[in-house]
Amino acid sequence: MPGRARALTPDSASVLVQNVTSEITRIINSGRSESAMIGDFERMMARYADMPTIAQSVLGPTARSASGGQLSAFTDAFRGYMARKYGRRFREFIGGTVTVAGAQDTGRYIEVNSTVTMPGQGPFEVRFRVWDRSGQALFIDILIEGVSLVISERSEIGAILDRNGGSIDGTIQTLRGMG
Repeated sequence: MPGRARALTPDSASVLVQNVTSEITRIINSGRSESAMIGDFERMMARYADMPTIAQSVLGPTARSASGGQLSAFTDAFRGYMARKYGRRFREFIGGTVTVAGAQDTGRYIEVNSTVTMPGQGPFEVRFRVWDRSGQALFIDILIEGVSLVISERSEIGAILDRNGGSIDGTIQTLRGMG
């Protein structure tokens, strides 16, 4: 809406990231089965990530030719794929800590900086890009040591689209079976 006051601030974006990282830590340390944890990760992403925006971004130019139903189905399949793919990797973070170290408003989104410390390893930087264009504060990208999750996944999804002859429906089916 033109002229509306922006509700999102660096402090509120930092709170969102703290909630996300606390939930990830809780899931990782829950002792639940891998499949239960993956379900928890998928629900966490539905709650804290702007999945429609992320999904359209990773789909790239193909998103412009997709129907509303295809975009919705792709978003759901992509969220499940992400939860399976990264949910399995999060086990590596057992015993780690995340410290939110400040946030900066870029004008387009707020970038929240954090440091992850793992037992027996050096700390590394994770930045969350947060905005509120959907009406609530949600993250739209995560950068690990400067590498964008969205850009990395755009490359992966592009390769899957190519293998499916550019078919969005074929890509949706492939994603549902991956991870």
